[in-house]
Amino acid sequence: MKIDRLIGIITILLQKDKVTAPELAERFEVSRRTINRDIEDICRAGVPIVTMQGSGGGISILDSYKMEKALLSDDELQAVFSGLKGIDSVSKTSYLARLVEKLSEKHARIQPDETVIIDLASHYQKPLTEKIEVIKNAVGAGRCISFRYYYEKGEGIRTIEPYHLIFKWSSWYVLGYCLDREDYRLFKLNRLWDICLSDKEFTPREIPARALRFEDYLSESAFHLKALFQKSEKYRLIEEYGVECCQETESGELLLERDFANYHHMLSWVLSFGDKVVVLEPRQLCEDRKRQAENILKCVSQS
Repeated sequence: MKIDRLIGIITILLQKDKVTAPELAERFEVSRRTINRDIEDICRAGVPIVTMQGSGGGISILDSYKMEKALLSDDELQAVFSGLKGIDSVSKTSYLARLVEKLSEKHARIQPDETVIIDLASHYQKPLTEKIEVIKNAVGAGRCISFRYYYEKGEGIRTIEPYHLIFKWSSWYVLGYCLDREDYRLFKLNRLWDICLSDKEFTPREIPARALRFEDYLSESAFHLKALFQKSEKYRLIEEYGVECCQETESGELLLERDFANYHHMLSWVLSFGDKVVVLEPRQLCEDRKRQAENILKCVSQS
């Protein structure tokens, strides 16, 4: 992509005192004429480029515009590397390798620290990477995307104007303006399939602050759970909701009270504890658990 090449040229010029157009053309596998047009675009963007003709000439950026890389400490660089390793886990391009290569010419001491490993991929790494790539391209090009989305009440085709890729609550989401619902929606990538880049272009909207309050997407309607868990399940409760999520009763059981935005999510989560939990509220959940147990007994008796 052109934008990647422009960023690459600027990065090289920031790292080197001077570089020639033929060197850049060879590096990015384009013609010298293309490089000359890129330099003009970079100048129009406000980056002060200096070109010198003749022997010893070349392309450079004014020294006053450059940031001395020594301003970044080793710890700060390692933090950047750790973040890039996480991005690499869901990207087709290794941004970490490219950055290390660009810095190594003047910073031979710089090598990524393997102490912190961030992996943002899911069990479906290849499909996830492809979805992220399509969404990134769509955002950059200002084009809509269409996909099949699976939700509680069924499935359907959605078309949205994509604005943000979000990693939150241990999952990937895309925030976009849904043309069907005429409002902003948060779509979970693991439930989003058959994605395609639409020919329909859009003019970016000014996103209201409410659309960026991601927690609100999970708290539109709350279902209150009150339940007693056996002590053996304490590690699961802490893993999900933190060390202060429950209180130990005199009988040694763990009392948890919590609101869920989705009833069926609450039901499936409680069912996963089997006979290790006693539901106190809501009454509907008690009845649904009883019905589920009766259905299981029927299946067992028929097998």
